[in-house]
Amino acid sequence: SFNTYIKGYDGLDIGNVTSQIVNGLKPGVTYYYRVRPYGGVSNENAPEIRAATTMSGAGLIINATFDSSITNNPNSAAIEAMINQAIATLESLFSDPITVSIYYRYTTTDINGQALGSNTLAESNFFIYTIPWNTFISALEADAKTTNDATANATLPTSSLSTNIIPSSAGGRAVGLNTPGGTFGSLPGGPYDGAVTINSGQAFQFTRPVNSGFYDALRSTEHEMDEVMGFGSYLNLGGNDLRPQDLFSWSAPGTRNISAGGSRYFSINSGATDIAGFNQNGSGDFGDWISPSCPQANPYVQNAFSCPGQSDDVSATSPEGINL
Repeated sequence: SFNTYIKGYDGLDIGNVTSQIVNGLKPGVTYYYRVRPYGGVSNENAPEIRAATTMSGAGLIINATFDSSITNNPNSAAIEAMINQAIATLESLFSDPITVSIYYRYTTTDINGQALGSNTLAESNFFIYTIPWNTFISALEADAKTTNDATANATLPTSSLSTNIIPSSAGGRAVGLNTPGGTFGSLPGGPYDGAVTINSGQAFQFTRPVNSGFYDALRSTEHEMDEVMGFGSYLNLGGNDLRPQDLFSWSAPGTRNISAGGSRYFSINSGATDIAGFNQNGSGDFGDWISPSCPQANPYVQNAFSCPGQSDDVSATSPEGINL
């Protein structure tokens, strides 16, 4: 009867698009929808009503909110489709029963109105929590579900390396902690776990294959979403409290390195296997991967520096997938 609606969807004008993310749905529920074309179709002659039932299984759900810098952009359909693809990729990989809310922007300024750097492709902002060492380690160990989890947990230090651990709000909830998102003063609505800003001043392509001279918007979007979900090193925050990723940083088998000096690499078996090297260039994030010169043999999503004309995605076996 359409007497009640999901908030915000009663008569919503979604524009000239072929897909639309619907937020605020519950698992295992049947919803009804109808779509009217432009041209004044009356209720008496309404389009066919269709039904869709959300999946009942527990798993990652990413709720997207699009800023007006996207919805009002002439290329909004392509931008939104690209973001939807990034969401679908990450949702397909992780079974943690959490909902992550992200606000997406396409502009040349950060969420505080400051100009993005000339070399910045995209930027993420997210909420972090300071969790006592023993509390976080216990939650991490209790959350182990996969072989990789068990292998990694076996390498955890026997004594604390810092007083606290600093997860993102989404990363904390992924291991069962009470770390809700919040509101950014400059962004409408919320709560959000983070915001992803794609620099509209850069030469991006929103479809693949990506032409030479253009950066892959999908790759950059996945990169920033990874950081909202938990990627990152304490070396970018300052202070001495580690972030979860720093627990698996090595310079050689059996030798940890959580400093900005020397080499560091990501490993889940005490450094025996170098999965990917950590960036040690202060111009990029220390939680990202080291980046060879262009073109890169392995243009991983989380490389600190990207190359035009190259693409990659997070997968279950990619360094990003293993890390997350």
